[in-house]
Amino acid sequence: MKKIISCILALVLTLTVFSAALSEGKTSIRLGGLKGPTSIGMVKLLDDSEKGLTANEYQFTMAGSADQLTAPLLKGELDILAVPANLGSILYNRSNGAVKMIAVNTLGVIYLVEKGGETVTDWESLRGKTVFSTGKGSTPEYAFSYLLSAHGLSIDTDVTMEWKSEPTEIVAEMSTMDSAVALLPQPFVTVAQSQLADLRVALDLTASWDELDNGSRMITAGLIVRTDFALQHPEALAAFLNEYAASTRFVNENTDDASLLVEKYGIVKAAVARTAIPYCNIVCITGAEMKDAVSGYFTVLFDQNPASLGGSIPGDEFYWMNE
Repeated sequence: MKKIISCILALVLTLTVFSAALSEGKTSIRLGGLKGPTSIGMVKLLDDSEKGLTANEYQFTMAGSADQLTAPLLKGELDILAVPANLGSILYNRSNGAVKMIAVNTLGVIYLVEKGGETVTDWESLRGKTVFSTGKGSTPEYAFSYLLSAHGLSIDTDVTMEWKSEPTEIVAEMSTMDSAVALLPQPFVTVAQSQLADLRVALDLTASWDELDNGSRMITAGLIVRTDFALQHPEALAAFLNEYAASTRFVNENTDDASLLVEKYGIVKAAVARTAIPYCNIVCITGAEMKDAVSGYFTVLFDQNPASLGGSIPGDEFYWMNE
C-alpha cells in the first residue's frame, strides 16, 4: 500500500511539474477591447485560455472608450488592442511607429435606423432630416459623411447631426419622440429594437459602401500590436492570430454558444448577441488582404479629413505581414 501511495504521489508531482513547465513556456499576452462588436470575435479565445487550451495565456481588459486603452498600450501595459481602424493610424503617426496593424477584425456594423415611419427609403430622402449619432470625429462620422457626399449631400448643409456620447443616450431620446432617425452600430441596433417596437433598419451603411465599388471596404475596427512586442514575440503573435481566427469562426458558426460567451465576458446579454452577431461582420483578415482593405479605407478617410488618420496615410511598415 505504501508503494502504491508513493507511486501516486510521484505521478501527481510529475504532472504538476509538467503543467508548470507548460505554463512557463507560454507567452502572456495582455489584450484590450471595447464593449461592443470589436470584442465579440475573441470570446472563444478568452474562454479557451481560461481552460488552458491556448498556445498563449491571455488577459483581457474591456473599456467603454478607446482612450482608456491607448495610454496603457503605449506604456507597455497592454500588448494588443481591438479598436477603431483609424485609431491605429493615429497612434502609429503620433508614436513614431510604436504600433502596427495585424488584422481587420470588424467590417461595417453601422446602420441607419428610423422610428415611427418609413420616410427614409434612400440617401436622398435624408435631405433636411436630423440624425442622432455617436462617434463624432471617428468612424461613424467619417463613414456617414463619405456616403452622404457620394449621394450629393453633406452634413450641416443637408443633414443636421445631433451628437451623443453613448448609444443608450440616443435610444432614451428617441423613446420620447414620435419619429426620429439615428446612426447606431450593432449590437446596439438590436438593443434599441428590443426597447422601441417601431424601430426599423432603413439603410445598411456597409451595403451602401459596397455599392459604390470604389476599391475599398468599410472597416470598423482592427487589431493593433505594440511594435516592440511583435518584434520580441513573433511566434507568439502568429499563434495568437491563428487562435483569434479560430475564435471568429466559432462565433460566426455557433451563434447560440457564442452568445453565452459574449454575456459571460460582459459585452452584451446573450439574447441580444444571438440576434446581433450575424449583422456584426466579425472577421479576421490578415496579410496582403488586410493591407489592401485598410489602405483603401484610409484613402477615403484621408480625402475627407487628414486628421482622421493622424495627418498622413501610414506606409507599408504599418502592416504586420509576418504571418
